[in-house]
Amino acid sequence: MGALWIAHVTVTDADAYGKYAKLAGPAIAKHGGEFIARGGKFVQLEGKERPRNVVAKFPSVDAAVDCYNSPEYQEALNHARGASERELMVVETSD
Repeated sequence: MGALWIAHVTVTDADAYGKYAKLAGPAIAKHGGEFIARGGKFVQLEGKERPRNVVAKFPSVDAAVDCYNSPEYQEALNHARGASERELMVVETSD
């Protein structure tokens, strides 16, 4: 089954976060991830609002978790730490 990687982000340092984004995209693609929503218009209906919301589709939960734990993504993530407040989850799809 497929999986969605869902991130809710408040960027606190745009320069550092830009370095994260530049490295994260290729790392996600390398693990079969494809962005389906990336920072577009949203309506917050419940919970804490974050101004940046990203959804990527992966072939499986394992592929998404492997991506997160990969050296490439961890290198990218080093730029996001301290430059953002984030929540990230992986959810299996029902396809």
